[in-house]
Amino acid sequence: MPIRPITPEEKAYADELLIKARAAMKQIENYDQARVDRLCQALGWATANEKTFTRIAQMGVDESGLGDREGRIAKRFKVMGILRDVLRQKSVGVIEEISEKGIVKYGKPAGVVASIIPTTNPELTPPGVGIFAMKCKDAVIFSPHPRSKKTTFEMVQVMRTVLQREGAPPDLFQCIEKPSIPLSQYLMSICDLIQATGGRDMVKAAYSSGTPSYGVGAGNSTMVIDETADIEQAARNTRISKTSDFGSGCSADGNLLVEATIYDKFLAQLIKEGGHLASPEEKQKLQAVLWDAEGHRTGDTVAISAQRIAARAGFEIPADRAFIIVKEDHIGRDYLFSSEKLCVVVSIFKYSGFENALEMVRQIFEVGGKGHSCGIYSFDDARIHQLALMAPVSRIMVRQPQSKANAGAFNNGMPMTSSLGCGTWGGNITSENIHLKHYMNVTWVSRPIPEDRPSEQELFGEFYGSEV
Repeated sequence: MPIRPITPEEKAYADELLIKARAAMKQIENYDQARVDRLCQALGWATANEKTFTRIAQMGVDESGLGDREGRIAKRFKVMGILRDVLRQKSVGVIEEISEKGIVKYGKPAGVVASIIPTTNPELTPPGVGIFAMKCKDAVIFSPHPRSKKTTFEMVQVMRTVLQREGAPPDLFQCIEKPSIPLSQYLMSICDLIQATGGRDMVKAAYSSGTPSYGVGAGNSTMVIDETADIEQAARNTRISKTSDFGSGCSADGNLLVEATIYDKFLAQLIKEGGHLASPEEKQKLQAVLWDAEGHRTGDTVAISAQRIAARAGFEIPADRAFIIVKEDHIGRDYLFSSEKLCVVVSIFKYSGFENALEMVRQIFEVGGKGHSCGIYSFDDARIHQLALMAPVSRIMVRQPQSKANAGAFNNGMPMTSSLGCGTWGGNITSENIHLKHYMNVTWVSRPIPEDRPSEQELFGEFYGSEV
């Protein structure tokens, strides 16, 4: 369906938001690092205190009808992790000196950020983006998903109230009240930087806007479980990852590749953790509700419980089942369970020989999810190294719950974020977790140093002086 043109009223509205954002940035251009850090702490406390975050997270579930209350509330730790990371870094004035190279780096604002908010993270993305932006003295205009616009607006209002109380201009953070696709597209075209988290079409629109953009690629997280794995740990982490916010995150485990000698034991442990093993008949019914006749994901099962998915597929599962396991033997575009699912359905495969597991990983990412994430449960460092060498992904989690770990956790070193770059594999400009460095410009100042010029023989090695 073609997108309607933006109305004159919408255009004028967006232009006014941009004028206010630039004026607010002008007012804080002389804030020093201490004042910026204090504002980041104020924003962090106001948004991530348990009372406020719980209220707004549950508002998001009620408004959209997606996700689970417990999983949404748990996301507040991401805001705290982002705050931890930014407070340990410099962003104002001199941010780094490399004396041996004569280099001094200065942090500068990136400008006005257009932040496109997904319907599954209306309470998390605004404070996460807001803290990064405040640290760099950027302004942000948030464009919410229509299905959760009231929740996003509420969180941004909390952030604006904090700024006003602390004597900073509240218009550093603004939120579109009546979002539309034409309005979002126009906003992206007039801002200085885009942070786009959402569906493939929205990310494509961001990259097509002519404005520098950080988008995300599709996920299809695949986990390798070899015979050295702690089976109980791997099954428990699978359940944690697969059920967090009803598996709506693109990081959630999608495919499990299990070594043949532990396959039965691991499957039994998954069932013990709350998995329902779908029968062949139930598998067919699930496929009909997860994908349409052309193989496109319907969206009807995203971020809802296992019981609701089963009911939509036409069968029942016990109330104590938290996720659905589907046995799969084939990989390819014609075998839809090897693709991204974005729900509490996980596919399980059996492999014999680690080289075969690596080939299955390669095949799965040819189906979808290239550039995003995979993981491994193994205590064999050589195998972890093998996977890291060949997997076309930006991040690999070792013995960790994927959806809780790859965007940063307090027990790993990944930068905390709510946006994951997928590199050129996924059509993105970066393969990093989107974090503080991506919200600032950097000026490099270079002073003369003693000449560092290798001899031609050193540079050309064995080819020096040979026939050409």
